[in-house]
Amino acid sequence: MSRSAGSIRILVADDQADVRSAFRMILDVQPDMTVVAEAADGAAAVEEAKRLRPDVVLADIRMPKLDGLEVTRQLSGQCKVIVVTTFDLDEYVHTALRHGAAGFLLKRSGPVLLIEAIRAAMAGDALISPQVTVRLLRHMALAGADPAPGPAVGVGVTGPLIAGPVEELTEREREIAELVADGATNAEVGAGLFISPGTVKNHLANIQRKLGARNRVGVASWVWEQAAANR
Repeated sequence: MSRSAGSIRILVADDQADVRSAFRMILDVQPDMTVVAEAADGAAAVEEAKRLRPDVVLADIRMPKLDGLEVTRQLSGQCKVIVVTTFDLDEYVHTALRHGAAGFLLKRSGPVLLIEAIRAAMAGDALISPQVTVRLLRHMALAGADPAPGPAVGVGVTGPLIAGPVEELTEREREIAELVADGATNAEVGAGLFISPGTVKNHLANIQRKLGARNRVGVASWVWEQAAANR
């Protein structure tokens, strides 16, 4: 497949060859992405990233020589690093984002979220697996803490998740927002409400506009704020 000059250049760092191969297969078929290199350990990932200067590095956490968290720290400011791991420990999430990660994904989140995370990183946003986001927001809500600042919640975005007054949501939009806050993907929301993922995407865009939310993390934050206020 021919690539445009504007393709997102990606380096995949994971100590498992089958994972690297799977990511390459997913990403190389995207019209705006190309995998330029692979690395089997953290030290090689840093070396290759400094040599090739990719736009995005996908880094596993548990790798030989240097782990993904140290890779993130060393490459901060040089390229976007998205941590993609099997392990969703809160300590890993907070450390990755503190080191400047442009996203934190669980490997079981699937290819759609992986692609969305790369595009979000290139747009200056950050995407976290819904399962991780929901847990962190739930902890913040139960603790009565303010989930607005991005880094405090662990979403790695700049500025508040909800900006200014919000517009009232329709009943259907509230249903979708609540499912998003439960960690559902667009496909899962669509299946649960018997609508297409495209319709969910359109509804979600309206929800984000009405709430002034930057992304689905902001939508989830709003839902949990409402739940905390009504306790």
